[in-house]
Amino acid sequence: MRNLKGKDLLSISDLNREEIEEIFYLAKKLKTLFYLGKRECDYLKGKTVALFFEKPSTRTRISFEVGIYQLGGHPLYLNAQDMQLKRGETIGDTARVLERYVDGIMARVFSHSTLEELAKYSNIPVINGLSDLEHPCQVLSDYFTIREKKGNKKLKIVYLGDGNNVANSLILCGSLLGMEVICSSPKDFYPNSDILKKAMDIAKKTGAKIEIIENPKEAVKDADVLYTDVWISMGQEEEKEKRLKIFPPYQLNRTLLSLAKEDVMVMHCLPAHRGEEITDDVMDGPNSIVFDQSENRLHVQKAILALLI
Repeated sequence: MRNLKGKDLLSISDLNREEIEEIFYLAKKLKTLFYLGKRECDYLKGKTVALFFEKPSTRTRISFEVGIYQLGGHPLYLNAQDMQLKRGETIGDTARVLERYVDGIMARVFSHSTLEELAKYSNIPVINGLSDLEHPCQVLSDYFTIREKKGNKKLKIVYLGDGNNVANSLILCGSLLGMEVICSSPKDFYPNSDILKKAMDIAKKTGAKIEIIENPKEAVKDADVLYTDVWISMGQEEEKEKRLKIFPPYQLNRTLLSLAKEDVMVMHCLPAHRGEEITDDVMDGPNSIVFDQSENRLHVQKAILALLI
């Protein structure tokens, strides 16, 4: 096993391909043990992991809390509204205190800079549970799920809709793994330009293909995977009316599904706004692996925690 202990995971680009493969290897092992009924182990025995939340959460909170417990550790839930941060204490001071109490921090935050501050002022691993820039734990779980279903081969993955944090991480991880990743978004909603450039630079070395195709019908042709996310993320509510006018052509529905490969897999990181970015018949249809990818958050994050902390 590679020594990843003490490493931060703020961005997919904090990892190389070997390290991603190490996470997948351990996740597969832990998932196998899980289904054999051996759900508890001692990777985190005697350790406490702070779970710091600025945003509400279902999957991130539950999967991390359960995962830490199953690894023999103690999850400590911290709501930013209940801490001294609300009264003006800095992130840096909070980080300095946390490193003296706990063995690692998972943070789900609004601004990516908050994660960078936590990492800068603490000497314990900081894991990105979601920021406005990236969602690495989600996307590592997604690629692990794709690997489970399709094996280790180059596939065409098409992301439809808002070029958000999930799209950013999906592109970066795909470039490291040698995939073909197409992002189909309206012109004003492309993924982050710096991340796009970084992914394309990586792709030159790995043989991956990273592309933006604005027309969704063109983008989805012969796709192995179709992936979507909500059109209006937390903090974007004031843009709701505008977004609901722009994004309907990117809805993952039967029409777009029919243009992809017959055995195409449908993915969504959840929560889904059914009837907006995805229709019920596609979300619940035979091509959907949405709840498999959701489950794999638990197994992949357990591997991340075990290796980093």
